[in-house]
Amino acid sequence: MTYEPPQITAEDVPPPPTAATAAATTADAPVVTDQAPAQGPPSAPLHGSGLMLGTAHSARMYDYFLGGKDNFQPDWEAAERVLQVLPTARTIARTNRAFLHRAVEYLTRTAGITQFLDIGTGIPTEPNLHQVAQGALPEARVVYVDNDPLVLAHARALLRSSEQGRTSYLQADLCDPAAIIGSREVRETFDPARPVALTLISVLHFLPPEHDPYAIVEELLAALPAGSYLALSYATTDFAPAEMARAAEVYHQSGVALRQGTKADALRFFDGLELVEPGVAPIHRWRPDPGAGSQLTDADISMYGGVARKR
Repeated sequence: MTYEPPQITAEDVPPPPTAATAAATTADAPVVTDQAPAQGPPSAPLHGSGLMLGTAHSARMYDYFLGGKDNFQPDWEAAERVLQVLPTARTIARTNRAFLHRAVEYLTRTAGITQFLDIGTGIPTEPNLHQVAQGALPEARVVYVDNDPLVLAHARALLRSSEQGRTSYLQADLCDPAAIIGSREVRETFDPARPVALTLISVLHFLPPEHDPYAIVEELLAALPAGSYLALSYATTDFAPAEMARAAEVYHQSGVALRQGTKADALRFFDGLELVEPGVAPIHRWRPDPGAGSQLTDADISMYGGVARKR
């Protein structure tokens, strides 16, 4: 059955957490899984002040680029300004999504991974990660994590697990990795003795400038057992520096942080890990399906991706 997204208005979206909610520990928060409805306060404090419908949001802009319906006027206005300076933005979003699917196919069918921690999930777009993973291994388990209340409003699409597997949703912030790792959702969904694939797809470059993305990734990986994997994609200025710089300026003017880096910057996320061939590469060149993306240039995409194993 195809998921039909609900028509969301500001009134439908959970309010930002109060001071009391923000002070609560994740141990006291409700678990949102395929066996329980999405309700109650978030399991961890949000970064910033909730939905903020008056400003653009990177996840809703991404939804617009993918042709989704769950974005608001500031989002599509900002996205259209990005398209004026970076006409391939829609292609980048679609190619990034295809990279996620190929990475999950590799992690399940080749590496045998059955547990996924997907941070920066975004608004559901079929096929979602758990549909790809459970299509290969029906027993796969997925914990989705995002800090946008609009994603929580769509959580039911992410909780339609296979009978053998399980999915859960955690509203939390990548800037607080300890809260994610220590959450009830992670503890009750995963087998701690089995490896986990940490997926950070097109999210690290949206971290606010005061946060260190390398330290965050290191902290998350440190909590995962040997044999776990890291899969990520990261924006780059290596191939179309002028266009990417103009796009970054549009994001900044719209109130959205955006950092970009070189291949060396992307490689640094995988320090100490065993990279899967072909290593860190433009995402359309990472284990492409036959004939897919053959007309795309690196400048069209301007995004690196890679998958690596923790020893």
